[in-house]
Amino acid sequence: MDIQWYPGHMAKTKRMMEENIRLVDVVVEVVDARIPYSSKNPYLDQLWSRRPRVIVMNKIDLADLSIVDSFKKWYESQGYAVVSADSLKGKGIREIALKAQEIVQAKRKTQSQALRQDRPIRMMITGIPNVGKSTVINQMAHRSDAAKTGNKPGVTKGKQWIRLDNGVQLLDTPGMLWPKFEDPEIGYKIAFIGSISDTILDTYTLAVHLLDDLKVRYGERLIERYKLEAEDLEQGGDHLIEAIARKRGHLKSGSVPDVERTAVMLVDEFRSGKLGRICLETMEVVSGKTQD
Repeated sequence: MDIQWYPGHMAKTKRMMEENIRLVDVVVEVVDARIPYSSKNPYLDQLWSRRPRVIVMNKIDLADLSIVDSFKKWYESQGYAVVSADSLKGKGIREIALKAQEIVQAKRKTQSQALRQDRPIRMMITGIPNVGKSTVINQMAHRSDAAKTGNKPGVTKGKQWIRLDNGVQLLDTPGMLWPKFEDPEIGYKIAFIGSISDTILDTYTLAVHLLDDLKVRYGERLIERYKLEAEDLEQGGDHLIEAIARKRGHLKSGSVPDVERTAVMLVDEFRSGKLGRICLETMEVVSGKTQD
């Protein structure tokens, strides 16, 4: 499955961010803590090269915290400020603005008096679709109508400035992917968390690939939840999905496993956290890729 998805509104978002980056003091990127490397947009590294950055590792309630911590330390070693957050419960939200203020105030102290600007700190907040960016903003603004939220990619369509209680001004931007995934594994991982519209994907192939990933580190979870046998994990994802379909009673006429129905269930249960805390990438694997 070749995952390439870059609709027109994302090209428009790219242009808008390029036009407005000069207006902001610090950039905040929200990533999904289950894929803290793959959900970080590499294009933004080029765009933000002259702006201090805060990475918000969101949805830690769904993620394997030991792996999240290793990524947090790795990003900090590269000069990023990092915040771990559970935006639904508001955990870590206050720390985002505090980190931004610390960074900008420290920078202003090094500037000459002529260059210093006594004005509110301006942040740009961004992230790929479906990482919880709008929920983060709503929590920061302490009001439910601060930004539209939804569980489908592309809910936030246009630019909007939001004034926070502490005087910080925040520029919201629509979720944006990049035009081409050089590494197909990244494309799959982004699809797993729902950042690419399910209407353009083969859900069966996606679920099979997800099972191939999960069985490596979370095989016991699959056995426990779907009542599988240990030897099932020695087979590929296509075998696993048939075994799960039979265990769940997802059968069509003639007792044929309804793998399409099972695929939808598997992806939904992963996204909702019913499989427990999971990270689909480790620091060891990512380090190998970044050194290639």
